Amino acid sequence: MSTKPQLSFWQIWNVSFGFLGVQFGFALQNANVSRILSDLGADLHSLSLFWLVAPIMGLIIQPIVGAASDKTWNRFGRRNPYILIGAISATVGMLLMPNAPLFVAIVPPMLFGAMMLAIMDASFNVAFQPFRALVSDMVPDNQTNQGYSIQAFLINVGAVFGSILPFLLTNVVGLSNTSSGEGIAPSVVWAFYIGATVLLGSVLWTVFKTKEYAPEQYYQFKGLDAKKVAEEQNVTTSFSEKASNFLSLMKTMPKVMKQLAIVQFFSWFSLFIMWVYTMPAIAQQVWGIDVKWFDHDYIASVGGIPADIAAAKGAAGDWVGILFAAYSLFAAIFSIFLAKLANTFGRKWVYSLSLLAGGLGYLSFSMITGTELTTVNLLITQVEVPKGAVTLFIPMIGIGIAWAAILAMPYSILAGALPISKTGIYMGIFNFTIAAPQIVSGIFAGMILSGLFANQAIFIIMLAGGSMVLGALSVMFVKDEKEQTA
Repeated sequence: MSTKPQLSFWQIWNVSFGFLGVQFGFALQNANVSRILSDLGADLHSLSLFWLVAPIMGLIIQPIVGAASDKTWNRFGRRNPYILIGAISATVGMLLMPNAPLFVAIVPPMLFGAMMLAIMDASFNVAFQPFRALVSDMVPDNQTNQGYSIQAFLINVGAVFGSILPFLLTNVVGLSNTSSGEGIAPSVVWAFYIGATVLLGSVLWTVFKTKEYAPEQYYQFKGLDAKKVAEEQNVTTSFSEKASNFLSLMKTMPKVMKQLAIVQFFSWFSLFIMWVYTMPAIAQQVWGIDVKWFDHDYIASVGGIPADIAAAKGAAGDWVGILFAAYSLFAAIFSIFLAKLANTFGRKWVYSLSLLAGGLGYLSFSMITGTELTTVNLLITQVEVPKGAVTLFIPMIGIGIAWAAILAMPYSILAGALPISKTGIYMGIFNFTIAAPQIVSGIFAGMILSGLFANQAIFIIMLAGGSMVLGALSVMFVKDEKEQTA
């Protein structure tokens, strides 16, 4: 059995470069979809229900794409065709979503926005799983930590620019960040146009710069007979047989995959809450906006949102992009050192302490107040924001550290434990551990927020902090076979 050739830094970089653009688009969605849906009429209780589209799409699509990409070998490669298809369809969704009000004659804007959210999430998920598997396919075992760390770095660079883009378009270019009527703020509209372009361009870079191994060569590296594997994969099975095989895979999945699922539950439950509710949380906690201005029925009863409240909500929405860019930047920096730290101190300890840092970051939100305005120099521009908004950069450090570890450590631990011929489908199944906690969070977070916390969004962020701390503790029960045998 021969081994995969060692890759240069730039070869590993090219393998994951397209993920920068995918995450650019995903970050734009994460930072602005709650804002867009609120502008289209969604209230706080229903926001998490709209966000359910994302994990549901992942739950359905990633295992299917994973299984299909395991069997796909053509002149474009094994994973690249799916990456390209996902990028093209995501681009279409990003171009259409901010234009929801233009389609009011055909379909209600809120419904159209939800449909475009579904298209974008489905498309992102078509691209996500093959990118994960592409690293496993191309990178030799001794460079796995480096491969996923570089991928995490690129993901976070994309997230920084995707998150900050609407703010830049408002404060540097001069586009308005305030919606009018049922329209979307111009800064958000143009951010989605630019994001779509970056997404497609970066994915094309990976597709054309990364030449995947031919089946014979790939299976030779794995010590398998390519013809035998092809024969096994080409066997036609009925739907019931496929369902039975899928259930069998679920039952026989590696033990470490089940252990990581517990960590993933607590981690992604927290992340979902952050993406959905950071905007209302800081708008209420730091900008001092009353809860009633997040109630669509109340707003309708008084004839709309006053100009000063609309401006404050727009500023808070922009600042969410800055904060999300900040945690992504901190994650990108931490990703540079992640492989070295994992190799030195062990993946479990680095993973656990990283999640703990994120949990403490969430919990510290409750201690940050200060509505008095201060001038902040962001190098590219100066803005006036509440003092508390500046202090929020501190918890973003911990959240960024946690995010970097979440993007890299589970996959690094898992990669060496998966059957070689089923890497794609198992990576797809592993996405259940990402989607399921988000679905649980989406179903119950809105009810918890309205029923227990009277729509005071800061308390749901604190709940996310407690969940992340539980994730940090559960890492200690994971058995990392590679470290045990080292």
